[in-house]
Amino acid sequence: MSAVILESTITCPHCGHAETETMPTDACQFFYDCKACGALLKPKKGDCCVFCSYGSVKCPPIQQHKSCCSG
Repeated sequence: MSAVILESTITCPHCGHAETETMPTDACQFFYDCKACGALLKPKKGDCCVFCSYGSVKCPPIQQHKSCCSG
């Protein structure tokens, strides 16, 4: 079993700003405020969290092939 990656780079779809964040391991992150343009990011339909939608790495539960929070 490979190690779980806890950092993911979120890229804002509105302005293109990229920021590396540490993902929570015990909860899904449904909202993220872009630090450049202030846009409130929400998961895309079918994704459980903002990391699965806009991050360079999927959230820890998805990396471990477990079910994530329902979004």
